[in-house]
Amino acid sequence: MAELKEKLAELQSVIDTHKRIVFFGGAGVSTESGIPDFRSQDGLYHMHYKYPPETIISHSFFVQNPAEFYRFYKDKMLILDVEPNAAHKKLAEMEEKGKLTAVVTQNIDGLHQKAGSRNVYELHGSIHRNYCMRCGKFFNAQYIKDADGIPVCDNCGGEIKPDVVLYEEGLDQNVINGAVTSIREADCLIIGGTSLVVYPAAGLIDYFRGDRLVLINKSSTSRDRSADLVISAPIGEVFSGIRV
Repeated sequence: MAELKEKLAELQSVIDTHKRIVFFGGAGVSTESGIPDFRSQDGLYHMHYKYPPETIISHSFFVQNPAEFYRFYKDKMLILDVEPNAAHKKLAEMEEKGKLTAVVTQNIDGLHQKAGSRNVYELHGSIHRNYCMRCGKFFNAQYIKDADGIPVCDNCGGEIKPDVVLYEEGLDQNVINGAVTSIREADCLIIGGTSLVVYPAAGLIDYFRGDRLVLINKSSTSRDRSADLVISAPIGEVFSGIRV
């Protein structure tokens, strides 16, 4: 407990003395809001379905079996009745106070924006953006949630696809470019709630050239040794004690 207190004091000092902070986050940022991650012991990869989750949320499976895709997607990924937690709120406050320049997230839940963050790079897309594959009409997440079976366009009848990056699909180049620029120009990079095993997203942190690298995650990661400060605790708990 004393060690955690010392590390929180060090994190406070880092935030106090830096002005171009970038936050790079993963599923662990949203678990405290009630959204399951994929790789924890109780995450989606440990649930039993007819097909493995990584198969269901692949591009080829979506094309070949959209009904089964949407059954899983609506049940386990399209989670709308959740609120931002202390981490989301503190990051939004840091941006508002001019301390944080960007959030780079692997999450698709939109909770950073809901908390008030404006400069957010969503590497894997968002459940809140959905488009007709035939005419391009936009639909919000609630339309998808309320649809019976496969969501179809009310304009042309075409099938709708969520604007999320599925396995076998590439990341959006504009999003990558924005994230890389932000990370490269940061004087401090805080990595939180991610196991850093999903590439190419995790590789973006290699562009960091600043002087302080902070890593906050409940379990150890491959980057712990290169970090200046490692805090092994829930990220919401950590940020709730930070002053901006």
